[in-house]
Amino acid sequence: MKKLNLKAVAAAMAAVLTLGVAGCSSQSTSSTATSDNSSAVSAEDQSLKKVKDAGKLILGLDATFKPMGYTDENNEIVGFDIDVAEEVCKRLGVELVKQPINWDTLTTDLNVGKCDCVWNGLSINEERQEKMNLSEPYMKNAMVFVVKGDSTVEKMADLKGKKISVQNGSSAQTILESCEIKDDITISPIATNVEALQQLELGVVDAVFLDEVVADYEIKNSGKNYKKLAEGLEEEEYAIAFRKDDQALRDAVQKTLSEMKADGKLAEISTKWFGSDITIVK
Repeated sequence: MKKLNLKAVAAAMAAVLTLGVAGCSSQSTSSTATSDNSSAVSAEDQSLKKVKDAGKLILGLDATFKPMGYTDENNEIVGFDIDVAEEVCKRLGVELVKQPINWDTLTTDLNVGKCDCVWNGLSINEERQEKMNLSEPYMKNAMVFVVKGDSTVEKMADLKGKKISVQNGSSAQTILESCEIKDDITISPIATNVEALQQLELGVVDAVFLDEVVADYEIKNSGKNYKKLAEGLEEEEYAIAFRKDDQALRDAVQKTLSEMKADGKLAEISTKWFGSDITIVK
């Protein structure tokens, strides 16, 4: 029998072990990468999964904002946005939960998890685009002045020296505080548009600066003698706000809105509240 070369055998075994370790290391690295990728995908989809698992979507709103979302005489929160959100939730298979929030802290309330979205005639502006994940626009709006029907104020120039109420934390406030006439007027911020209009009715202020959608609804339905100035300051668009990283939830809601536009349900809801389809969903 031939004598084995023990040194050669030892060297061969060492080589095999080295290859095995290298293979395991490669496999481990590959597994880690796959795991990391899965975690990334999972994290991205977590916002929609969280809502689906909970079986509910919590909608944050200013519950005085007619006709988008407000508390009616039966103490129920109703409105155009509410009807649309109810239909979206029905199609997503979850319950809609309506959560009143303070408009001047809406970004904080959203980010700390008090609600899953802010959906209540939220105007798009640069600050909100930076801090929140906004849907595509679903309705156009403009900012206008409302005065009493017997007011001598007919145009913006007549507002010089007047006191004007505006909702605190709203885009209307931001616009008013940076407009050309800001130094010629007294701006009186208040919590809600309802209170602003009450101040107008009581003669505490001379005008209210607010969303045209709200102004038109109040002029038509409140029974109060209001009029809207022909001159406004800025046109806007409404969107739904989600947390910055909640892309999956945002996309699911957006997709559902597009489906509702295509099948006519969105037009039906808009016609109920505004007399025609004024939505701009694509």
